[in-house]
Amino acid sequence: MLIKNGLVYDPLNGIEGEKMDIFVKDGKIVESGDGGETIDASGFVVLPGGVDIHSHVVGSKVNLGRLMRPEDHRKDPVPKTEITRSGVGYTVPTTYITGYRYALMGYTTVMEAAVPPLGARHAHEELNDIPMVDKGAFILMGSNHFVMKYVAEGDLEKLKNFVGWLLKATKGYAIKLVNPGGVENWKWGRNVNSLDDKVENYGVTPREIVRSLAKVNEELGLPHSIHVHCNNLGSPGNSSTLIETVGSIGAEMGGPGSGESTNETLKGTAERIHITHIQFNSYGGEDWATISSAAEEVAKTLNKKKNATCDLGQVIFDDATTMTADGPWQHKLYKLTGNKWYNSDVEMEVGAGIVPYTFKPKSLVNAVQWMIGLEVALLVEDPWRVVLTTDHPNGGPFYHYPKVIAWLMSKKAREETLGKIHKSALSRSTLPSIEREYSLYEMAIVTRAGPAKLLGLKNKGHLGVGADADIAIYEFKENDIEGSFSRAKYVIKDGEVVVKDGRIVKEHWGRTFLVNPKGELMDEMKEEFSKYYTVSLDNYPVQPEYLPRCEVVPCR
Repeated sequence: MLIKNGLVYDPLNGIEGEKMDIFVKDGKIVESGDGGETIDASGFVVLPGGVDIHSHVVGSKVNLGRLMRPEDHRKDPVPKTEITRSGVGYTVPTTYITGYRYALMGYTTVMEAAVPPLGARHAHEELNDIPMVDKGAFILMGSNHFVMKYVAEGDLEKLKNFVGWLLKATKGYAIKLVNPGGVENWKWGRNVNSLDDKVENYGVTPREIVRSLAKVNEELGLPHSIHVHCNNLGSPGNSSTLIETVGSIGAEMGGPGSGESTNETLKGTAERIHITHIQFNSYGGEDWATISSAAEEVAKTLNKKKNATCDLGQVIFDDATTMTADGPWQHKLYKLTGNKWYNSDVEMEVGAGIVPYTFKPKSLVNAVQWMIGLEVALLVEDPWRVVLTTDHPNGGPFYHYPKVIAWLMSKKAREETLGKIHKSALSRSTLPSIEREYSLYEMAIVTRAGPAKLLGLKNKGHLGVGADADIAIYEFKENDIEGSFSRAKYVIKDGEVVVKDGRIVKEHWGRTFLVNPKGELMDEMKEEFSKYYTVSLDNYPVQPEYLPRCEVVPCR
C-alpha cells in the first residue's frame, strides 16, 4: 500500500506536518515499495493510530455496569450493517460497538485499566471479542493479600516473585494500584485517609505498598510504570495526597524537555509512576462548598518530577457510569447522589463499585472538575508526560475524545464551554486565563506517541520503518476540530483499510499484549493459596488458549 502526499505528524520521529509518502507491506511500515493499493492523502492529515492508555472496556465491573443500566441500552442503539454487528450501550457499550467506535475515531490500541486477577480469564474472553484494536490488561494489585503480606514482611524478593508470577498467570501487562490498602479496609467498612494510615490485619501503609511495587516494577523491567489511582480520589483537598504520592517515588530528575529527554528519564532503573485520571485527584478546598482547582500545584509537581506521568480523566458534560475498584469512593458517591449503587468484593484481591452519574455544566462541582483536567494538560510543560483520557466511562464516554482535542487545541472552544458553566466556578480555576493551545504535533503526542512510549510499545504510536501499519487519516478543519477527529477519512489497521469515509468497511481482529517477567509461585504461596481461595490453583491461571492472538512485549 502507498499513502501519498499526506501531511504527516509523527512526533517519535520528529516529523511535523511534512508532505510525504508512507509505504506499507505485510502489516508494517516499510522504506519504499511499488504496486498495491494507493491512497491519495493530498490535503489530509496523516497520524499513527491512536493509543488509549486507560479505559474500562471489559471485566466484571464493566459487565455489572451493563447489567444495572437498561436505560443506557436504549439511549443510542447501533444498527447492524452488512459488515458490522448491532449493539447497545451509550456509556458502557457492548464489545463489538466498543471496537467500532474506537476505530471510527482512528484509535487502534486500547488498554483495559483494571482487571481483578481472579476475573482475568473472563476479561480476556471479552478482549478477544473486541474487534478493530490491539489491547492489553492492567492487573489490580494494590490491596492483594500476598502483596500486602510481603510488603509487611519487608521481603521484596518474595514480592517480586509473586508479582512476576501473577502477571504471567493472568496474562497481564502492567501493575495497577487503586486506593492502595483502602480497598482492603473497605471490606471492614473503613478506608484509609492518608499515605500513612494502617491497613487492617496487615499493618502496612499505602506509602509502603506504592513504593514497594514501584521498586519491584523496575526490578522486573516491566515496560510500563506502576499505574496508580491515588488514595482519597474524588474528595475536596485531595491534591495533597497526589503530590505526596508522586513525591514518594524515586528521585527528582532533570529539567523539562522534549520527548528525547523524557525518554531518557523513563528508561533504566529509575522508579516511575503514572498517575491515572489525575483530574479526580487535583482538588483544592475543604469541602464540596469550597471545592476549587489545585491544578497549578499539581502541574508544578509534575513539571519538577520527571519520573511521573499522568492521564487526564477529563470530564464530559454528559451521562457517565462511574465504575472503579475504589469501593469506598463509590459508596461515598452513592450517598452524595442517591443514585443506584452496586458493590462487589473479589476474595483476597480487590473490590469494586458502580454508580450512574451525569455531569452537568450548571453544577458548581462538575464545572470545577471539567476545568481541572484541561488545566493540568495545559499547565504541564512537557506533553510527553500527559495522555488524553476520560477514564471511560467515569468522566464520560471515550468517543468524546474529539471534543477534548478541540478544547485543548482551541481557546475559543474552551471559552464557548466556559460561557455555559456555573459562573461561580470561573474564579476557582486558572483555566479562563490560559492562552496555550495545543498544536497538531502536540495533539499527536498526547493521543499517540506519548502513550505508546509510556507503555513501552515500540511498534506503536509512530510511522517509522518497522512500525505496525496502524494509520489514521483525517480531513482536518480548523473551524471544526471536534468534527475532524470524530470520523476518520481512512483508518488502516495492520496494513488493511478498516475505515473509509467515516464507515467501517472491514472487521479486523487485533492482538492482546502481555508480558512474561521472571517470577515463580513458591511452595509457601501455594499452601496459602489453597488455604484461603475458593478456587484451586490449577484453575486460577489463564490458559494459553484464551489468547489466540497475542504478543509478548519484552521486559527491559
